[in-house]
Amino acid sequence: MHSYDYWLILAFFALVLVPAPFLGRFYYKVMEGQRTWLTPILGPVERGCYRLAGVDPQAEQSWQKYALALLAFNLAGFLLLFLILVFQDHLPLNPQNLPGQEWTLAFNTAISFMTNTNWQSYSGEASLSYLSQMVGLTVQNFVSAATGLAVLVALCRGIGRKSTKSLGNFWVDMTRATLYGLLPMCLLLALYLVWQGVPQTFAQYVNAVTMQGVDQVIPLGPAASQIAIKQLGTNGGGFFGVNSAHPFENPTAWSNLFELASIILIPVALVFTFGHYVKDLRQSRAIIACMLALFLIGGATSLWAEYQPNPTLNNVAVEQTAPLEGKEARFGTTATVLWSVTTTAASNGSVNGMHDSLNPLSGMVALVNMMVGEVIFGGVGAGLYGMLLNVLIAVFLAGLMIGRTPEYLGKKLQAREVQLLVVTLMVMPIGVLVLGAIAASLPGPVAAVSNPGAHGFSQLLYAYTSASANNGSAFGGFGANTPFHNLMLGLGMLIGRFGYILPVLALAGSLAMKKTAPISQNSFPTHGPLFVTLLTVTILLVGGLTFLPTLALGPIAEHLSMGF
Repeated sequence: MHSYDYWLILAFFALVLVPAPFLGRFYYKVMEGQRTWLTPILGPVERGCYRLAGVDPQAEQSWQKYALALLAFNLAGFLLLFLILVFQDHLPLNPQNLPGQEWTLAFNTAISFMTNTNWQSYSGEASLSYLSQMVGLTVQNFVSAATGLAVLVALCRGIGRKSTKSLGNFWVDMTRATLYGLLPMCLLLALYLVWQGVPQTFAQYVNAVTMQGVDQVIPLGPAASQIAIKQLGTNGGGFFGVNSAHPFENPTAWSNLFELASIILIPVALVFTFGHYVKDLRQSRAIIACMLALFLIGGATSLWAEYQPNPTLNNVAVEQTAPLEGKEARFGTTATVLWSVTTTAASNGSVNGMHDSLNPLSGMVALVNMMVGEVIFGGVGAGLYGMLLNVLIAVFLAGLMIGRTPEYLGKKLQAREVQLLVVTLMVMPIGVLVLGAIAASLPGPVAAVSNPGAHGFSQLLYAYTSASANNGSAFGGFGANTPFHNLMLGLGMLIGRFGYILPVLALAGSLAMKKTAPISQNSFPTHGPLFVTLLTVTILLVGGLTFLPTLALGPIAEHLSMGF
């Protein structure tokens, strides 16, 4: 590694960790309706939205009504996007006259963007009109991220409140999350990306002739606005097929740095938001410590693996440095590895290199980041509520070990809460192991794998892990655009999204109704090094014991077979 690689890593952490506490407090004030510096500007817009929609911002909802409103809103978003994609050839802003998507592909795409997965079985510039990109995908990028933030806020209220059935109002939370939490930051990032060279235009594609005399079509479009929210909203769906490896999505080293930091900026900030809700920032620091520990373990492993010489070229006549095949050659190996670890630690899924070309251990790190439930920072809202589920599991295990009734921040965990936690533990195994096993056992679907042996198995495993974890990245070479995989991966995305959201809201409602017991000296502390260690081990053990056999058949077997 060179000195600029270390500077890149330091700049990345500085851009994320320095503003996160201030942004976290801002989100707390916004979601609780307190006055911020944006209130004079956006307050009238917020009130206008409530009047237009007929929403009473003072009326709160139980967890059941909150969940029903969320499901209705997401169903409406899915149907609207599905219709736009199927009938895009009859709609405006389609300068290339692109046809509508085949229905199973449209189903997969609509589910993908509605669930914040952004799995793409198509190439954007060759398949989607400007209207589909803007009104369809970009809108879902905003509201899917806002949905995750709203669910997190409901859980925070459930933990922080006592003896109540109300968790807030879904429509109010969605409005504030979108209007204050996402739009201003996306506007700033989009303007920055335009300055760096990302197109934002309705002009038609440009026909050009290369220096070799070959005709070339250069795609354009309103890209900067979608790229801003795809990063800040932990969505990841690229405007162009090769995502942030495309020079129009990621033109400079500076755009690469800011897009990279944007992936986890809001998820890190929301950890501090949680601390404000429970009036104890020590809880935030403990969770951040666990997330950073897991991130650094994965990052160090990936960097070590990618800087190893290829054993097949282990010859004195061949001088080897870090392999560049599949990497972003403009920015170097470290930039690609840092992106691959960050995008899978969050439920982002955007890429600036080819994950299929990663060395086996680096590919395994990407898989493990997703298999643990996307809790190492994770998506906007979704990452932290997933981490809080692991916090409650760790508290329950600690209670079993010391022979006390488990409690978290004065709330006792009883049979109902433990049952809901067990339900969430089944989400990833069902999505990855059950659906993946069905795909691997049928001759038609397994034909989507383009490589033999362990790497081919890793391709299929990665696809179903990515879908169930609502990540959206993939090992290139997996032919996902078939009716079977479009439908099965869509099912995995639904399980991965709502298999967590509904139990989390039920858990929030159950905790909100409990009284808060005073925390005494006999209470198990959930903010010290001991708890951080217990939480980290819990996450690794739950994920490791569940998925280790599949990892042994895929990346571990490939690593050993290559002679590393």
